[in-house]
Amino acid sequence: MAGKKQTATRECCVTKANLPKTELIRFVVGPDGQIYPDVTGKAGGRGVWVTANANHVAEAQKRNAFARALKMQVKLPNDLVELTRIHLQKHLMGALQLARKGGFLVLGAAKVRSALEKDKVAALITAKDASEDGRRKMQQLVRVLELDGTLPQIDELDAEQLSLAFGGKNVIHAALTGGAAANSARERHKRLVQFDVKTDG
Repeated sequence: MAGKKQTATRECCVTKANLPKTELIRFVVGPDGQIYPDVTGKAGGRGVWVTANANHVAEAQKRNAFARALKMQVKLPNDLVELTRIHLQKHLMGALQLARKGGFLVLGAAKVRSALEKDKVAALITAKDASEDGRRKMQQLVRVLELDGTLPQIDELDAEQLSLAFGGKNVIHAALTGGAAANSARERHKRLVQFDVKTDG
């Protein structure tokens, strides 16, 4: 009988803990000698891994852990944490774009409400700069349909980012309705959320 597939692990250069690659972010040295986040884990060049959390990335920058792990001098951007967050956001936007191209997306409050009522929503998307009234009405429907706490809700991107991802203008409310891209978007969203979870170190 074939053995269980082993999960690939890497060592965090800050904590020295061996963790699944899905719980880490890879950083690579660019041609200019600067460290860049590689959120796909597939970029060429020498790399080092850090626990996928803003606190750990900040600690790696503070301790100069990248240079020690790579055994070479490297340059660091002024705010590696924010740069990493932007890369994670763009990674999520990429999955949302694929969902749109695949036809697994509805846009606009009315269409989103209809999809929710028909139980066809895999993830609810709300711009983080949505009006309080619009957000309240959508959340009220989610509670009425007893989806609160079970329906993935993506609200870490603003209207400009959503509009860019979906090829529309002033996108505030949207919903994923299924497909592999929706699953990918939910996984990438989880990584973005985890990145900003406060830790003790």
